Amino acid sequence: MKNVIIGTAGHIDHGKTTLIKALTGADPDRLKEEKKRGITIELGFAQFILPSKRSAGIIDVPGHEKFIKNMLAGVGGIDIVLLVVAADEGFMPQTREHLDILSILDIKKGIIVLTKTDLVDQDWLALVKEDIREEVAGTFLENASIVPVSATKGEGLENLIQLMDKMTEETETKNSNLPVRLPIDRVFTIVGFGTVVTGTQIEGMLNEGDQVTIYPEGIQTRVRSLQVHEVGVKTSYAGQRVAINLANVKKEEIKRGDVLSIEGALKTTMMLDIKLNLLKKSKRMIQNRSRVRLYHGTSEVLCRVVLLDREELNPGESCHAQLRLEEEIVAKRGDHVVIRFYSPMETIGGGIILDSVPFKHKRYKNEIIDHLKIKEQGDIEEIIEETIKKGSNKFETITFFALKTGEEIEKVKNIIEKFINENKVEIFSDNTIVHKLYLQDLKERIINILTLFHKEYPLKGGMGREELRNKITPNLKIKIYDDLINYFTENKILKLENKFIALADFKVRYTEKQKKIKEKLENMYLKNRFSTPSIDEALQEMDDSKECFQVMQSMIDRNELIKINEDIIFHMENYQDAIKQILDHIKQNGSITLSQCRDSLQTTRKYVLPLLEFLDQNKITKRVGEVRVLKE
Repeated sequence: MKNVIIGTAGHIDHGKTTLIKALTGADPDRLKEEKKRGITIELGFAQFILPSKRSAGIIDVPGHEKFIKNMLAGVGGIDIVLLVVAADEGFMPQTREHLDILSILDIKKGIIVLTKTDLVDQDWLALVKEDIREEVAGTFLENASIVPVSATKGEGLENLIQLMDKMTEETETKNSNLPVRLPIDRVFTIVGFGTVVTGTQIEGMLNEGDQVTIYPEGIQTRVRSLQVHEVGVKTSYAGQRVAINLANVKKEEIKRGDVLSIEGALKTTMMLDIKLNLLKKSKRMIQNRSRVRLYHGTSEVLCRVVLLDREELNPGESCHAQLRLEEEIVAKRGDHVVIRFYSPMETIGGGIILDSVPFKHKRYKNEIIDHLKIKEQGDIEEIIEETIKKGSNKFETITFFALKTGEEIEKVKNIIEKFINENKVEIFSDNTIVHKLYLQDLKERIINILTLFHKEYPLKGGMGREELRNKITPNLKIKIYDDLINYFTENKILKLENKFIALADFKVRYTEKQKKIKEKLENMYLKNRFSTPSIDEALQEMDDSKECFQVMQSMIDRNELIKINEDIIFHMENYQDAIKQILDHIKQNGSITLSQCRDSLQTTRKYVLPLLEFLDQNKITKRVGEVRVLKE
């Protein structure tokens, strides 16, 4: 069943509340002050069963300019607007501001309801209609039906109802496959039940018993029960007015402007990238870093407008801008926002969110403007690919790109699968997605880093894994970094040698002098077996100690020599022989003592103790009291 929200708009005392009473039989004014003063202050709600049996939720908004922020909290989720104009007064300033707001929020369907027609004659009615047509020219209501009614006498209501029914049939069905999202417009308590929130559910499904999160505070709670128009339900859907009884949360913890969703579905932000439009009839212009009031969903926050390609924005103009917020909110790409001047509070413009969790931008950067143009004008594949390009250096997941673009995760998965098949992106551990253009840039950086390294250290087998990671992706998870190295290894860019990373075509090449040093060191350590000279002693026997040290380090890197500690080095051949003798002894006798090891290797405690500790560290043996046994 399609769910539709119908909202009223218009100047104070033009008959919005009376019209809703006449249509539904319900009084949307619920406050004593509203009934006493005869004006709507807060949002009002009613249910209307149309002739087609479709159920529509009707939202009554205040018309007084003092309560415009309450009006803004109610119109964000509506599908159809009834713009109410009193026949005896015609189009008024607040009617114009409401129409501007509706246009900014991209409301697409509406009916102009001409009320109080019983108070004027036909000639006056014709003049008012003509004036209305002039006022709505160029807006989404330019070709809207104008329906004269008298709510008090019941005249014209049947015609209005038929038009409303037909229009609800033409509205698009809201997406219930996305995670639930409900901007909260009321919070109250009911004795015996606890905290209740209400709002227009703009996305997704919600079930009784669901675990939910209140953003931006991140409050975790549970749905105790649900009501749609005061009727208990097990499930609510996008496009419905919903009341939700929440478990284990106090009324004071939640406020209008918060958003109910599920954990991980939304991300708090202090910045928004938007396409900003200033109203043609605005009396104000926006200068860079102007302080304004931002209205999004049911929230109102103060922010600074950073104009990305100019110093000021004049009435009727548009540009890309970044809003720097003074409080955290949650939003999604594609949401519409309204901007009002800080003081005096006048509606001056608004726009559409292009990125709800952007990086901080520098001004007058063509690549940033081009990036935002793609997000504004591109199709969903272009937007997702552009988002992946910009996010590749952060190694983000499929879930992040769904959140960033505001799309269903399955839809994003399918598009990314297409990109993988087209060789545009690469997928790594944990569904991390990286664009091939970034991998190409990263490859060039790695080649440059290792080329310089090999030139400076020609005898080293390569750069350490952690050293390279700190130079290219210091904050990257080890698992993803390993995937990256494997990717470049499989593509013949890199090779792994022991614990080192080198360019695939790199080889350690010794000079003739270095070959002689290497041969001398090899003979020295082979000959002395388990009573080898210290590093300093070995260097003293060479003519060029600096070059000798480089060759020695190269042999250690290549596992030709094994460095037991800072003083003791064994030749690999002797080291392997020592391990064999120790393990054979343990297998035959169950364990080996330090003295037994010393006698077996025909050496001294000076060499045996560090060797056994080295084997313990490498989990070949383990110490139990005064003996070594095999590591389990």
